[in-house]
Amino acid sequence: MFSHLPPLNSLRVFDSAARLKSFKAAALELNVTPTAVSHQIRALEERLGTLLFERKTRFILLTAEGESLARVTHQSLQQISAAIEEVSDSQSILTVSTTASFAAQWLVPNLEGFYLSHPDIQVVVKTGELVDDLQQDKRIDLAIRYGHFDADCDGATKLVTERFGMYASSEYLKNVSRLEDATLIETKWKNSNLRPITWKHFIESKKLNQKNLIIRTYDQEQHVIQAALAGQGVALVSQLLVQTPLRNKWLNEHPKGEELEGLSYYIVNKSSAESSRKVALFRQWLLTEFRNDE
Repeated sequence: MFSHLPPLNSLRVFDSAARLKSFKAAALELNVTPTAVSHQIRALEERLGTLLFERKTRFILLTAEGESLARVTHQSLQQISAAIEEVSDSQSILTVSTTASFAAQWLVPNLEGFYLSHPDIQVVVKTGELVDDLQQDKRIDLAIRYGHFDADCDGATKLVTERFGMYASSEYLKNVSRLEDATLIETKWKNSNLRPITWKHFIESKKLNQKNLIIRTYDQEQHVIQAALAGQGVALVSQLLVQTPLRNKWLNEHPKGEELEGLSYYIVNKSSAESSRKVALFRQWLLTEFRNDE
């Protein structure tokens, strides 16, 4: 019935090259040489009797026939992979892409709750400031992103719109009671497209004297939190990311501080045709966790 089909490995190599638009990148993903990828693609084209790629000097392009095959191949391989995970006794691996601060301050401290319900799924956390392309990078199953949530974006589901607060250690609050006298610590986003949330906006709204203020900035929220934990000042930071320090009384809210509206965390996952049991379970766990926090 399936005797006319090419070997599965050649389709896997083709899928990687088609997604990444590069034989070299496909070779890195598959841990083989670019020559091996080229040979596999050439053999597949000879078997099918048609060109799948146009070879340019520095890049490759899918032909019309290649585009058609790429759509079906990728979806089919995803479905086979999901089915194998369903019937296999081995532990499933779920790779989640998110920011370093969210991973360190919220996700990792709360993951034990997910493991208790789903011990058969191992969560691998990939952090970075660059936005990963879930459709191109098959290693990533789901992303938790931060910024301005677009309700019209396909595959995106909002988790929470955070609130920012002002926090310091109890020892620091004891010694420095006025905000005007404190060292103020904040995050300067690496992503310039994000709306800044800074002490300057708060101070201007309160018409406080800015002349002698000391403001220190970091490009990671987790560094801002660590500075506050070390007793270096008052941190302007997401309430979501200081749950553990607040629960353990390592940090306290500043008595003269206020809450400011922050940005949103939201889930982005692959298309429904590529979803799997592990992704569905992890999404549901996240949504339940944030619903319980409301």
